[in-house]
Amino acid sequence: MGGKVFIHGYEAVGRGALNAGCLHFFGYPITPQNEITEFFARELPRRGGRFVQAESESSSASMVFGAAAAGVRVMTSTASPGWGLMQEILSHISFCELPCVVVNVQRGGPGQGTTRHAQTDYLSATRGGGQGGYKTIVLAPSSVQECHDLMQLAFYLADKYRILAVVLADGILIQIAEYIEAKPLIISIQLGVSYPLFIKPSLNRFTKNIRR
Repeated sequence: MGGKVFIHGYEAVGRGALNAGCLHFFGYPITPQNEITEFFARELPRRGGRFVQAESESSSASMVFGAAAAGVRVMTSTASPGWGLMQEILSHISFCELPCVVVNVQRGGPGQGTTRHAQTDYLSATRGGGQGGYKTIVLAPSSVQECHDLMQLAFYLADKYRILAVVLADGILIQIAEYIEAKPLIISIQLGVSYPLFIKPSLNRFTKNIRR
């Protein structure tokens, strides 16, 4: 899935996750992120991955909890009301120090809000959401290219620090389209040695994937 392509933000999120080696997605439909869920429903079965549409946001977060505990790279995506409903489970994930990624496509306004662009969830995402005072790594893309690249970085940081990583987007960014380089990222660590953000998985993921 490399090369320069003209795609929407939601597909960039999906391609970035696939380039990071994520083959497990559990989610629940909610605007304005439904296209992300649709992407994984189409692409993961073709690659031997696992896609499950859960019965609720809390159920999908619980499935992410279980998959992360089993040692696979896993993610979900949601929008502002769903983000609120996931908070209890995300608190448990943080408490157990399990790496995973959540994409939050923010809505605007209180309550159910609107599907327009906004930064309504900024404080709850960056200052800790649910009870327990937990913190997460939060990456906020500002372009379709960053939607792709920051997804890969999110999985790397989640694994490295054993923490929940959040990619904080909004309804406009997910729907716009741009030309991007859809290729796996290379990160330079100490001693000038370069490592891919993703190494082909094996039965022992925790020794094969980068943990530095």
